[in-house]
Amino acid sequence: MMRPMLLRSAFRAAAPAARLLPRRSYSITPAAASVAQPKDIDVSQLKITKTSTPGALSKPETLVFGRKFTDHMIMVEWEATQGWMAPQIVPYQNLSLDPATCVFHYAFECFEGMKAYKDKAGNVRLFRPDKNMERFNKSAARIALPTFGGSALTELIARLAKLDARFIPDQRGYSLYLRPTMIGTQKTLGVGPPGSALLYVIASPVGPYYPTGFKAISLEATDYAVRAWPGGVGDKKLGANYAPCIVPQREAMSRGFQQNLWLFGEEEYVTEVGTMNMFVALRDKETGQPELVTAPSTAPSSRASRATR
Repeated sequence: MMRPMLLRSAFRAAAPAARLLPRRSYSITPAAASVAQPKDIDVSQLKITKTSTPGALSKPETLVFGRKFTDHMIMVEWEATQGWMAPQIVPYQNLSLDPATCVFHYAFECFEGMKAYKDKAGNVRLFRPDKNMERFNKSAARIALPTFGGSALTELIARLAKLDARFIPDQRGYSLYLRPTMIGTQKTLGVGPPGSALLYVIASPVGPYYPTGFKAISLEATDYAVRAWPGGVGDKKLGANYAPCIVPQREAMSRGFQQNLWLFGEEEYVTEVGTMNMFVALRDKETGQPELVTAPSTAPSSRASRATR
Protein backbone atom coordinates (compact mmCIF):
# COMPACT_ATOMS: atom_id res chain seq x y z
CA MET A 1 0.00 0.00 0.00
CA MET A 2 1.32 3.44 -0.92
CA ARG A 3 2.08 5.56 2.13
CA PRO A 4 -0.11 8.71 2.51
CA MET A 5 2.86 11.07 2.06
CA LEU A 6 3.96 9.33 -1.15
CA LEU A 7 0.38 9.24 -2.38
CA ARG A 8 -0.01 12.98 -1.88
CA SER A 9 3.30 13.58 -3.65
CA ALA A 10 2.18 11.44 -6.56
CA PHE A 11 -1.03 13.41 -6.92
CA ARG A 12 0.83 16.70 -6.77
CA ALA A 13 3.33 15.56 -9.40
CA ALA A 14 0.65 14.38 -11.81
CA ALA A 15 -0.20 16.79 -14.64
CA PRO A 16 -3.76 18.14 -14.50
CA ALA A 17 -6.14 16.50 -16.95
CA ALA A 18 -7.13 18.57 -19.97
CA ARG A 19 -10.66 19.98 -19.87
CA LEU A 20 -12.97 18.75 -22.64
CA LEU A 21 -15.47 21.58 -22.15
CA PRO A 22 -14.92 25.25 -21.32
CA ARG A 23 -14.97 26.07 -17.61
CA ARG A 24 -18.35 27.33 -16.43
CA SER A 25 -18.85 29.99 -13.78
CA TYR A 26 -22.43 29.17 -12.78
CA SER A 27 -23.38 29.32 -9.11
CA ILE A 28 -26.37 28.25 -7.05
CA THR A 29 -28.20 31.19 -5.52
CA PRO A 30 -30.66 31.01 -2.61
CA ALA A 31 -33.40 32.40 -4.84
CA ALA A 32 -32.97 29.50 -7.26
CA ALA A 33 -32.99 26.79 -4.61
CA SER A 34 -35.56 28.26 -2.24
CA VAL A 35 -39.21 27.26 -2.08
CA ALA A 36 -41.72 30.03 -2.78
CA GLN A 37 -43.66 30.85 0.38
CA PRO A 38 -47.47 31.11 0.35
CA LYS A 39 -47.27 32.45 3.91
CA ASP A 40 -44.38 33.70 6.05
CA ILE A 41 -43.95 33.35 9.82
CA ASP A 42 -46.46 35.56 11.62
CA VAL A 43 -45.32 36.53 15.13
CA SER A 44 -48.77 37.91 15.96
CA GLN A 45 -50.11 34.34 15.89
CA LEU A 46 -47.62 33.14 18.52
CA LYS A 47 -49.07 30.84 21.16
CA ILE A 48 -47.10 30.33 24.39
CA THR A 49 -47.63 27.29 26.61
CA LYS A 50 -45.52 27.46 29.76
CA THR A 51 -44.12 24.38 31.44
CA SER A 52 -45.78 23.09 34.59
CA THR A 53 -42.53 21.49 35.78
CA PRO A 54 -39.70 24.07 35.72
CA GLY A 55 -36.25 22.51 35.64
CA ALA A 56 -33.59 23.01 38.28
CA LEU A 57 -30.67 25.32 37.56
CA SER A 58 -27.15 23.90 37.33
CA LYS A 59 -24.04 25.45 38.84
CA PRO A 60 -22.23 27.27 36.02
CA GLU A 61 -18.95 25.45 36.66
CA THR A 62 -20.67 22.08 36.10
CA LEU A 63 -22.12 22.97 32.68
CA VAL A 64 -20.98 20.83 29.75
CA PHE A 65 -21.58 22.31 26.30
CA GLY A 66 -24.94 21.29 24.89
CA ARG A 67 -26.01 18.93 27.68
CA LYS A 68 -28.36 21.11 29.76
CA PHE A 69 -31.49 22.64 28.19
CA THR A 70 -34.01 25.26 29.22
CA ASP A 71 -37.70 24.73 29.94
CA HIS A 72 -39.10 25.81 26.57
CA MET A 73 -38.59 25.61 22.82
CA ILE A 74 -39.94 27.23 19.65
CA MET A 75 -41.78 25.13 17.06
CA VAL A 76 -43.04 26.31 13.65
CA GLU A 77 -44.35 23.85 11.08
CA TRP A 78 -44.36 24.40 7.33
CA GLU A 79 -46.39 22.86 4.50
CA ALA A 80 -45.68 23.45 0.81
CA THR A 81 -49.30 24.33 0.05
CA GLN A 82 -49.90 26.52 3.12
CA GLY A 83 -46.57 28.05 4.06
CA TRP A 84 -45.59 28.65 7.68
CA MET A 85 -48.12 27.72 10.36
CA ALA A 86 -48.72 29.64 13.60
CA PRO A 87 -45.55 29.67 15.75
CA GLN A 88 -45.54 28.15 19.22
CA ILE A 89 -43.38 28.32 22.32
CA VAL A 90 -43.96 25.09 24.19
CA PRO A 91 -42.36 23.06 27.00
CA TYR A 92 -39.15 21.33 25.90
CA GLN A 93 -40.19 17.97 24.49
CA ASN A 94 -39.31 15.05 22.22
CA LEU A 95 -40.19 15.01 18.53
CA SER A 96 -42.23 12.20 16.99
CA LEU A 97 -41.21 11.38 13.41
CA ASP A 98 -41.95 8.51 11.04
CA PRO A 99 -38.96 6.24 10.23
CA ALA A 100 -39.36 7.21 6.57
CA THR A 101 -39.03 10.95 7.29
CA CYS A 102 -36.68 12.42 4.69
CA VAL A 103 -34.33 14.07 7.20
CA PHE A 104 -33.18 10.62 8.32
CA HIS A 105 -32.35 9.42 4.81
CA TYR A 106 -31.17 12.42 2.80
CA ALA A 107 -29.92 14.88 5.43
CA PHE A 108 -32.47 17.64 4.91
CA GLU A 109 -31.25 19.52 7.98
CA CYS A 110 -29.58 22.82 8.73
CA PHE A 111 -29.05 24.84 11.89
CA GLU A 112 -27.56 27.94 13.44
CA GLY A 113 -25.49 28.63 16.53
CA MET A 114 -26.13 31.94 18.28
CA LYS A 115 -26.01 33.31 21.80
CA ALA A 116 -27.89 35.47 24.27
CA TYR A 117 -26.02 37.26 27.05
CA LYS A 118 -26.95 39.16 30.19
CA ASP A 119 -25.56 42.67 30.45
CA LYS A 120 -24.52 44.34 33.71
CA ALA A 121 -28.09 45.48 34.30
CA GLY A 122 -29.42 41.95 33.85
CA ASN A 123 -30.98 42.62 30.46
CA VAL A 124 -30.94 39.77 27.93
CA ARG A 125 -29.24 40.64 24.66
CA LEU A 126 -28.91 38.69 21.41
CA PHE A 127 -25.58 39.06 19.63
CA ARG A 128 -25.81 39.91 15.90
CA PRO A 129 -28.90 37.77 15.23
CA ASP A 130 -29.35 39.28 11.77
CA LYS A 131 -26.14 37.57 10.62
CA ASN A 132 -27.39 34.22 11.89
CA MET A 133 -30.75 34.64 10.17
CA GLU A 134 -29.04 35.50 6.89
CA ARG A 135 -26.87 32.38 7.00
CA PHE A 136 -29.75 30.19 8.21
CA ASN A 137 -31.79 31.19 5.17
CA LYS A 138 -28.84 30.52 2.86
CA SER A 139 -28.39 27.07 4.37
CA ALA A 140 -32.09 26.22 4.10
CA ALA A 141 -32.33 27.41 0.51
CA ARG A 142 -29.29 25.37 -0.56
CA ILE A 143 -30.98 22.09 0.43
CA ALA A 144 -34.47 23.02 -0.83
CA LEU A 145 -35.93 23.76 2.60
CA PRO A 146 -38.24 26.77 3.00
CA THR A 147 -36.89 30.23 3.76
CA PHE A 148 -38.47 32.69 6.19
CA GLY A 149 -38.50 36.27 7.40
CA GLY A 150 -35.39 36.71 9.54
CA SER A 151 -36.86 39.49 11.68
CA ALA A 152 -39.86 37.31 12.58
CA LEU A 153 -37.71 34.42 13.79
CA THR A 154 -35.44 36.83 15.65
CA GLU A 155 -38.47 38.17 17.54
CA LEU A 156 -39.54 34.62 18.45
CA ILE A 157 -36.03 33.79 19.67
CA ALA A 158 -35.92 36.98 21.75
CA ARG A 159 -39.15 35.97 23.46
CA LEU A 160 -37.80 32.49 24.16
CA ALA A 161 -34.60 33.93 25.64
CA LYS A 162 -36.60 36.30 27.84
CA LEU A 163 -38.92 33.51 28.99
CA ASP A 164 -35.99 31.28 29.97
CA ALA A 165 -33.67 34.09 31.12
CA ARG A 166 -33.22 32.49 34.55
CA PHE A 167 -31.04 29.84 32.90
CA ILE A 168 -28.46 32.39 31.70
CA PRO A 169 -25.49 32.42 34.12
CA ASP A 170 -24.39 35.82 35.40
CA GLN A 171 -20.69 34.95 35.39
CA ARG A 172 -18.35 36.38 32.77
CA GLY A 173 -17.84 34.06 29.81
CA TYR A 174 -21.16 32.26 30.20
CA SER A 175 -24.21 32.63 27.98
CA LEU A 176 -27.34 31.00 26.60
CA TYR A 177 -26.54 29.05 23.44
CA LEU A 178 -29.46 29.10 21.00
CA ARG A 179 -29.85 26.40 18.35
CA PRO A 180 -32.35 27.21 15.57
CA THR A 181 -32.82 24.04 13.50
CA MET A 182 -34.81 23.16 10.39
CA ILE A 183 -35.56 19.64 9.17
CA GLY A 184 -37.46 18.14 6.26
CA THR A 185 -40.37 16.13 7.70
CA GLN A 186 -42.05 14.62 4.65
CA LYS A 187 -42.65 10.87 4.93
CA THR A 188 -41.02 9.57 1.75
CA LEU A 189 -38.06 7.61 0.43
CA GLY A 190 -38.23 9.51 -2.84
CA VAL A 191 -35.50 12.07 -3.41
CA GLY A 192 -36.88 15.56 -3.95
CA PRO A 193 -37.73 18.84 -2.21
CA PRO A 194 -39.52 18.13 1.09
CA GLY A 195 -43.23 18.96 1.08
CA SER A 196 -43.18 19.66 4.81
CA ALA A 197 -40.66 20.95 7.32
CA LEU A 198 -40.23 21.82 10.97
CA LEU A 199 -38.34 24.81 12.32
CA TYR A 200 -37.54 24.59 16.02
CA VAL A 201 -35.27 26.39 18.46
CA ILE A 202 -33.82 24.96 21.67
CA ALA A 203 -31.62 26.74 24.21
CA SER A 204 -28.76 25.59 26.42
CA PRO A 205 -26.84 27.47 29.16
CA VAL A 206 -23.12 27.17 28.37
CA GLY A 207 -19.68 28.13 29.54
CA PRO A 208 -16.36 27.59 27.73
CA TYR A 209 -16.58 25.13 24.83
CA TYR A 210 -13.40 23.18 25.62
CA PRO A 211 -12.59 21.33 28.88
CA THR A 212 -9.49 23.53 29.18
CA GLY A 213 -11.81 26.46 29.75
CA PHE A 214 -10.54 29.73 28.33
CA LYS A 215 -6.96 28.44 28.01
CA ALA A 216 -5.26 27.72 24.68
CA ILE A 217 -5.82 24.40 22.91
CA SER A 218 -3.43 22.33 20.79
CA LEU A 219 -3.99 21.93 17.04
CA GLU A 220 -2.85 19.35 14.51
CA ALA A 221 -2.25 20.67 10.98
CA THR A 222 -4.52 18.40 8.93
CA ASP A 223 -3.70 17.89 5.24
CA TYR A 224 -4.95 14.31 4.86
CA ALA A 225 -8.67 15.21 4.97
CA VAL A 226 -10.70 18.14 3.62
CA ARG A 227 -13.50 19.90 5.46
CA ALA A 228 -14.71 22.14 2.62
CA TRP A 229 -13.92 22.66 -1.06
CA PRO A 230 -14.82 25.02 -3.92
CA GLY A 231 -18.31 24.40 -5.23
CA GLY A 232 -19.32 22.51 -2.09
CA VAL A 233 -21.53 23.45 0.84
CA GLY A 234 -18.87 24.28 3.42
CA ASP A 235 -20.24 27.80 3.74
CA LYS A 236 -23.65 26.44 4.78
CA LYS A 237 -24.41 25.24 8.29
CA LEU A 238 -25.64 21.76 7.41
CA GLY A 239 -25.57 18.84 9.82
CA ALA A 240 -24.08 16.74 7.00
CA ASN A 241 -20.93 18.90 7.13
CA TYR A 242 -20.11 17.93 10.70
CA ALA A 243 -20.22 14.13 11.07
CA PRO A 244 -17.32 13.57 8.60
CA CYS A 245 -15.08 15.77 10.79
CA ILE A 246 -15.33 13.53 13.86
CA VAL A 247 -12.92 10.80 12.71
CA PRO A 248 -10.13 13.28 11.78
CA GLN A 249 -10.60 14.95 15.17
CA ARG A 250 -10.36 11.60 16.95
CA GLU A 251 -7.20 10.82 15.02
CA ALA A 252 -5.72 14.17 16.03
CA MET A 253 -6.70 13.53 19.66
CA SER A 254 -4.99 10.12 19.54
CA ARG A 255 -1.77 11.99 18.80
CA GLY A 256 -2.22 14.40 21.69
CA PHE A 257 -4.03 17.28 19.97
CA GLN A 258 -7.46 18.70 20.73
CA GLN A 259 -8.59 19.90 17.31
CA ASN A 260 -7.77 19.99 13.61
CA LEU A 261 -6.20 22.96 11.87
CA TRP A 262 -7.64 22.41 8.39
CA LEU A 263 -5.27 22.98 5.47
CA PHE A 264 -6.41 23.19 1.86
CA GLY A 265 -4.84 22.50 -1.53
CA GLU A 266 -1.25 22.20 -2.66
CA GLU A 267 -0.51 25.56 -1.06
CA GLU A 268 -1.90 24.23 2.25
CA TYR A 269 -3.90 27.36 2.97
CA VAL A 270 -5.02 27.65 6.58
CA THR A 271 -8.84 27.72 6.47
CA GLU A 272 -10.32 27.06 9.91
CA VAL A 273 -10.09 25.12 13.18
CA GLY A 274 -12.44 22.22 13.80
CA THR A 275 -15.81 23.63 12.79
CA MET A 276 -15.09 27.26 13.54
CA ASN A 277 -13.24 30.29 12.25
CA MET A 278 -9.64 31.02 13.22
CA PHE A 279 -7.89 34.35 13.78
CA VAL A 280 -4.13 34.87 14.04
CA ALA A 281 -2.65 37.80 15.96
CA LEU A 282 0.50 39.11 14.24
CA ARG A 283 2.83 42.05 14.66
CA ASP A 284 3.99 43.80 11.49
CA LYS A 285 7.81 43.70 11.36
CA GLU A 286 8.04 47.04 9.57
CA THR A 287 5.48 49.11 11.49
CA GLY A 288 5.40 47.22 14.77
CA GLN A 289 1.61 47.46 14.70
CA PRO A 290 -0.54 44.49 15.79
CA GLU A 291 -2.67 42.87 13.10
CA LEU A 292 -5.55 40.38 13.23
CA VAL A 293 -5.66 38.00 10.25
CA THR A 294 -8.26 35.44 9.16
CA ALA A 295 -9.05 33.51 5.99
CA PRO A 296 -10.83 35.78 3.47
CA SER A 297 -14.30 35.06 2.18
CA THR A 298 -12.70 34.45 -1.22
CA ALA A 299 -10.47 31.67 0.13
CA PRO A 300 -10.15 28.50 -2.02
CA SER A 301 -11.91 26.60 0.73
CA SER A 302 -15.60 27.41 0.38
CA ARG A 303 -15.94 27.71 4.16
CA ALA A 304 -16.64 31.40 3.74
CA SER A 305 -19.84 32.23 5.61
CA ARG A 306 -18.98 32.94 9.23
CA ALA A 307 -21.00 34.30 12.11
CA THR A 308 -19.18 35.41 15.26
CA ARG A 309 -20.93 34.70 18.55
